[in-house]
Amino acid sequence: MAKVHSTLSPSVQILQFPTCSYSSYVSREREVFTIWMKSLVLNSSGCAVYNSKGALVYRVDNYNCRWNGKVYLMDVRGKVLIEILKKSSLFAKWEGYRWNDTEIKANSWFKVKKACTIFKRETPFCKFWSDTGCLMNYKIDGFYNKSSCKIFDTSSGLVVAEVKRKVTKSGIILGDDVLTLEVEPNIDHSLIMGLVLVYSLMNHSI
Repeated sequence: MAKVHSTLSPSVQILQFPTCSYSSYVSREREVFTIWMKSLVLNSSGCAVYNSKGALVYRVDNYNCRWNGKVYLMDVRGKVLIEILKKSSLFAKWEGYRWNDTEIKANSWFKVKKACTIFKRETPFCKFWSDTGCLMNYKIDGFYNKSSCKIFDTSSGLVVAEVKRKVTKSGIILGDDVLTLEVEPNIDHSLIMGLVLVYSLMNHSI
C-alpha cells in the first residue's frame, strides 16, 4: 500500500501491546466491517458494528449521554471487551482497559493524549502507549470533525485500517452515520475499534 500523508488531519501515534496468544479478534485475512453510528437501544447514543456477513459483532450504548467520559465496547452478547475512560477534560486524555470475563484489568491497554492547540487549524497530536512495552507504532490521519480516517504503521507507512463512508455495490454513497471499516490481516479488531471510538469521541461524533 502507498504511504499516507495529510497536513490537515489530526495525527495519532499508537503503541500497541496485544496478548501473547493469537487473539480471537485477530484474523489472518483482510476484514471489512460496517459501522452504524446509532445505538441499538432506544433513546441511547452509540454505534453498532457488523461483519461482512451482516452479523452484529460489536456494540456501544451510552444510554442517552453523548460524549460520555466512560464508554464500553461490547460484543454481540453485551460482554464488555474494552472500557474507555476520559481522564482529563482539559487535556483530553483517554485510557483503554481490557476486560476479562468478569472484571477490568488493572493496567490500561492504551492511553491517549490530545495535544492542546491555540489555533483551530493546528494539528492535534495524540500518543498511545502501554506500561509494559512497545510492539507496534501506529498513527491515525483524519480530518477534523469527520469520521473518516486511516490508521497506518509509521515504520512501514502501510495502512493497517481505514474508516470511510460506506458505498453500496451500485455506487450510492450512504449517509455520514454509515461507515466502512477495513482492517488488514493480523491486526486486532478490538484494538482498532477502541481507537476508532476514541477518535469519534474526540470529534464529538458519538
